[in-house]
Amino acid sequence: MGNILDKYNNLPKQVKASMWFLMCSFLQRGISTLTTPIFTRLLSPAEYGSYNVFNSWLSVVTIFVSLNLYAGVYSQGLVKFDKEREVFSSSLQGLTVTLVSFWTIIYLLFKNFWNNVFSLTSVQMLAMLLMIWTSAIFGFWATEQRVKLNYVKLVIVTLIVSVAKPIIGIVFVIHADDKVTARILGIALVELIGYFGLFVSQMKRGKKFFSAHFWKYVLMFNLPLVPHYLSQVVLGSADRIMIEQMVGKSEAGIYSLAYSVSMVMILFNTAISYTIGPWYYQKIKDDRVEDTEPVVFASLAATAFVNILLIAFAPEIISLFAPGSYRAAIWVIPPVAMSVYFMFAYDLFSTFEFYYEKTKLIMIASVLAAVINVILNYVFIQQYGYVAAGYTTLICYIAYAIFHFVCMNKVCQTYLHNARAYDNRKLAVLTGLFLVIGFIFLFTYRNVVLRYFVILALCILAAMNKKEIMKQLKLLIHSRKK
Repeated sequence: MGNILDKYNNLPKQVKASMWFLMCSFLQRGISTLTTPIFTRLLSPAEYGSYNVFNSWLSVVTIFVSLNLYAGVYSQGLVKFDKEREVFSSSLQGLTVTLVSFWTIIYLLFKNFWNNVFSLTSVQMLAMLLMIWTSAIFGFWATEQRVKLNYVKLVIVTLIVSVAKPIIGIVFVIHADDKVTARILGIALVELIGYFGLFVSQMKRGKKFFSAHFWKYVLMFNLPLVPHYLSQVVLGSADRIMIEQMVGKSEAGIYSLAYSVSMVMILFNTAISYTIGPWYYQKIKDDRVEDTEPVVFASLAATAFVNILLIAFAPEIISLFAPGSYRAAIWVIPPVAMSVYFMFAYDLFSTFEFYYEKTKLIMIASVLAAVINVILNYVFIQQYGYVAAGYTTLICYIAYAIFHFVCMNKVCQTYLHNARAYDNRKLAVLTGLFLVIGFIFLFTYRNVVLRYFVILALCILAAMNKKEIMKQLKLLIHSRKK
């Protein structure tokens, strides 16, 4: 134990910070996931569906109200205006307050219209606007802590709020008749109490609410990115909204559970991205993209493996997370879990576009994927029900990954002397094998014996290739040392 502590204490502050920032991401999503079995038993499928549709609308409305100012432009600004960080931060907090206040007035003037558009109550709409503001407060503050490497404060705040949200939520839901509104208000209250002090802190240090220079800078930077941000949200949220409106609230609840369980594997994607991200950019900068192929292949294989595990044990996982009324969610997990693999793939491919600032390509891809997703959902949900949304999601992310793969090759051709980042054949074989195994498990869900026979066969196959698997894992773990 002492040796471990000594090694940790000798780590550079940047490495320690990266570890703890990753831990924060796990805390936020992990605690929420672990408490899902509680809320699926306190809420009916219809209530759970309504709550998740509220979250989907929250994601969409956030883009318009806050303009995602606490995203990329803020991180860039903290570096660009490093001598005026406090003023920059307080002025962006001021701009966000102004935007939220403006949209709150617009809502209050036409609240019946907006309530009908979103199918939400006035209390839920006001809670949504409050949550947009509080989330922005935390977004600004958390990004500032990451830039300054102040990981201790970030971990403490994240832990307290992440634990308080489900606890207060459970208390509110148990004692309320309108359980959906109670769940929403519980989160809004915790965020207001937990984050308001962070707002005051940044405003006191910056002492500037309005800055024409900074307001103009961030608005000019972020407004053109709104279509990209919106498309990303639509791609991830439109299915639940459309299922509720076209099929029903209960079906939206069942689909939301499957989607939430499948998206847990995004944590694995994040962990790998944190591990190889800086190394990956450095290889591109050094014009040595050929060196990335073994590590990227290992990371894709690892992503495929963990998602296959989720698909293989989906019936048991759903039984653990929710009562029998949610059982049908198992049929949605395979396509959505397979989508996670392609999310990771397009993230890897698009790194080249980000590095060479080809943001227009990224925006075009996002908008096209979102439009295709909405069209496919509209057509196939009507014909085949809510399960179809899982497959439209998979199709869109496959198309998204292919688009970025093509763009990556063009970037390599233009800027990297036609260097080949990956072995196309190996990539195709891995992806094809992943899809085939995923669909094989889907067809075994009605036969437990057959499903466990397939699991056993895969375990034997893995044991036979143990050396190669360990080699790939070591390559992935030690990538940052190269």
